[in-house]
Amino acid sequence: MEISDAERDQHVKERCFLMNGMNHRAGFVNIIGNPNVGKSTIMNALVGEKLSIITSKAQTTRHRIIGIVNADDFQIVYSDTPGILKPRYILQESMMSFVNKALADADVILYVTDVKEYLTISSEYADRIRQSGIPLIIVVNKIDLSNQTDLERIVNACEICFPDSPVIPVSALKKFNMDTLLSAILGKLPEGEPYFPKDQLTDKYERFFASEIIREKILLNYQKEIPYSVEIEIESFKEDRDITRIRAVIHVERESQKGILIGHKGSGLKKTGTEARKEMENFFDRKIYLELFVRVTKDWRDRPNVLKRFGYR
Repeated sequence: MEISDAERDQHVKERCFLMNGMNHRAGFVNIIGNPNVGKSTIMNALVGEKLSIITSKAQTTRHRIIGIVNADDFQIVYSDTPGILKPRYILQESMMSFVNKALADADVILYVTDVKEYLTISSEYADRIRQSGIPLIIVVNKIDLSNQTDLERIVNACEICFPDSPVIPVSALKKFNMDTLLSAILGKLPEGEPYFPKDQLTDKYERFFASEIIREKILLNYQKEIPYSVEIEIESFKEDRDITRIRAVIHVERESQKGILIGHKGSGLKKTGTEARKEMENFFDRKIYLELFVRVTKDWRDRPNVLKRFGYR
């Protein structure tokens, strides 16, 4: 049977890859930094997909989320991590464990600051980064909110703190200078074979993204303590031919929080459910039937057995 020119070209590429595997680059590029500097926006921009939820609130990211970018000659495994903080709950201790693991297994570290922060990195993490010997790139985000004079001052401060590392100003929101950042990453990526299949985008399951979309809507729609007292549990995720049926429980810590979430005659929960369903339909590219329930799980942020069930420990 004859093969097409395209099939022949692909066959040649595959043979070349096998024969010259060390020309291929692959590695873990882990993104760390303080809360609210735009780590998730940078991750989404580099991957080209919205894998991490984004809000203006601190502690939006709770898990370590992997996004994979593939080309013929490289595979970059990005990790978005929670913002660096001093833990007040066992939940936050677990969040910081994701940051610590990201420091331990990185091939390249992206330390993200922004034009408002002026590189307020904790001395503990600065020392750990320096002592690790892992290649480091400093990313100054949100430069669309600054001017040239202030930006030069910030870049100089970064260069003093980490004199042997490149400092790259970007605006992840505006997609400005992201090509320069990608080139810098590729320049530090080690040679090696892919860690994941070339068609894989992330290590997370659909259930995880469904829960994160719901949590994002709660972060956007509620204030004060409510968003931080909430965890989402997907009780069922059933895919039929034409529709996916999702049943989700919103866990809160107190009865008063349950009432606020539900709202007058259920208006709050209905708004959250409608917004989440619409975004899920865009994300999964299919019809979604979403059921939301609110349950009080007292002090869940400080209960190791519950946190383990939620995937934190």
